Amino acid sequence: MLLPFPNIDPIAFAIGPFAVRWYALGYLFGVGLGAGYGYLLLANTRLWHKGEPPFAAKDIWDFAFWTMLAIVVGGRVGYVLFYNLPYYLANPAEIINTLDGGMSYHGGMLGLMLAVILFTWRKGNGNWLSGLDLIASVATIGIFLVRIANFINAELYGAPTSLPWGVVFPTDPEQLPRHPSQLYEAALEGLLLFLVIRIFTHVFYSLRRPGMVAGIFGIGYGLSRIAVEFVRLPDVQIGYLYGGWLTMGMVLSMPLVVAGLALVVWAATRRESLVRG
Repeated sequence: MLLPFPNIDPIAFAIGPFAVRWYALGYLFGVGLGAGYGYLLLANTRLWHKGEPPFAAKDIWDFAFWTMLAIVVGGRVGYVLFYNLPYYLANPAEIINTLDGGMSYHGGMLGLMLAVILFTWRKGNGNWLSGLDLIASVATIGIFLVRIANFINAELYGAPTSLPWGVVFPTDPEQLPRHPSQLYEAALEGLLLFLVIRIFTHVFYSLRRPGMVAGIFGIGYGLSRIAVEFVRLPDVQIGYLYGGWLTMGMVLSMPLVVAGLALVVWAATRRESLVRG
């Protein structure tokens, strides 16, 4: 028994020659819904350290514009540097051609981190670590939607499997049942991590310890991505880096786990009184 591929058109709709893809809508709605959820978090000042969010709730819509630029630029630069640098050095004009895909999550994340630090500094009175906590609290929404879009595009699929939920992707030249690794990532990095972070923000009030939620996100995302990489096919131009199992995704995720652990320990042991609701 196999799961049938839904065979959804990667193009959501078209107006004349202008086509809008589900992949683009994943990013757009990820930022929009993330900004809406971020507004609710920022407006609830009792969640934050000393009752002070990184910036005012009304500024989240301004920051959403920064977010979109950071994701696109950071994601593209990350892909060029981490996944296909020799090709782009030989074809520099292709760097700005994103029509055929080519975005790095880790690059987009670094772009987002820089954007929130600069935006918080621009506002003048916010804690940049709390800004990172804000991004960590909402980023899983976009991750979930983009991974679903990856599945619709029949890209980034996994290794062959005999499990009953294997999927034959129309873009697979071998037409073998494969792990739907995009859905694994949507479930782990998106839905599950959102619920875990929600518990920490609203039950344990972890936003009152700047850096704690960002650390939890780093650990959760890094471990989830590493786990899925064991069944996800590596990018064809890179392949496995070592032993038929180590991938670039694993290598880029390991520092996230280490940095996340360091942030959690630092935030948990920091000597400072916390605001209580």
